[in-house]
Amino acid sequence: MQQQLIELKPLLDSPKKIVITTHHKPDADALGSSLALARFLKKLKHEVQVIVPSDYPSFLDWMSGNDSVWIYNEGKEEQSALYIEAADIIFCLDFNALGRINELGALVGKSPAIKVLVDHHLEPQDFADISISDIKAAATGVLIYELIIGLNGRDLMDTYIAECIYAGIMTDTGSFRHSNTDKKVHQIIADLYSWNLDSSRVHRLIFDTNSEERLRLLGFCLSEKLVVLADCYTAFMYLSAEELKRFDARTGDTEGLVNYALSIDKVVLAAMIIEREDGVKISFRSKGDFNVNEFARTHFEGGGHKNASGGRSLKSLSETVRNFREIVSTYKEELLENLRKEKFLC
Repeated sequence: MQQQLIELKPLLDSPKKIVITTHHKPDADALGSSLALARFLKKLKHEVQVIVPSDYPSFLDWMSGNDSVWIYNEGKEEQSALYIEAADIIFCLDFNALGRINELGALVGKSPAIKVLVDHHLEPQDFADISISDIKAAATGVLIYELIIGLNGRDLMDTYIAECIYAGIMTDTGSFRHSNTDKKVHQIIADLYSWNLDSSRVHRLIFDTNSEERLRLLGFCLSEKLVVLADCYTAFMYLSAEELKRFDARTGDTEGLVNYALSIDKVVLAAMIIEREDGVKISFRSKGDFNVNEFARTHFEGGGHKNASGGRSLKSLSETVRNFREIVSTYKEELLENLRKEKFLC
């Protein structure tokens, strides 16, 4: 990152008009990283606007700066287009391709602004002037912390920035239990306490604010929609658009449900298959060395990380489920081998 910081620092020496954007349906890492960076840059006297392609879960509304975020597809199309066109710098956080920001992608792509990518996903597209891309980073929040510290911004850090960074790292590491949790993660988290971080408060605000409808949806998924393919070491759940409507599902309500399927003993691959207005969306999770990034790229026009990826299908929900089952059956031996490695079976 050092070379990129050398290139970035002089760009920030005088006040600039800056846009920060992140991927469709922002999660805690995407929004937290964006708001942390925005607050830091505002302290440097820059004019900053966070613009996101679509809405995000209500359990992220507590983040400092949330009330000033522009949601592009909720009446901010014209304002966003004008702001992006006039921007000096555009920070692109937590995504690796312009297609991940929907209609904003075309606006960002044609903007004369200097584009700065800060991301940890595999195989980033070459669209940025300055690319801070580290696939070994546990979260984009890790990179934002390093960026702020690397720009000698330690004195500008505060509790609000620390909370936003912590939220992103905590969620992207599965509350520090996933394999991407490394020494650096714990060192950064330890340092965040320097700014009076209340980690238990952040955890409560994200995980202990469920609606009654979300818990009933979870119960329905586990009792009625869970399928276990024991001979393929796979489990999945699937939901139709009608079922989502029945439980009044909001943005973020299905987030994390796939992990319940993955928690089953001897399950190596898990999926959550959901029918949306624009097609079927799929979340993949895996244990050990089974690479769901490659699996999603090969079969479902997706990608992401080794143990956590997403994909999509333009087929119907029933056809997608059938297709998934057929594909998984061809991975039976590979999944078994990964189970053996994970559990030291012989």
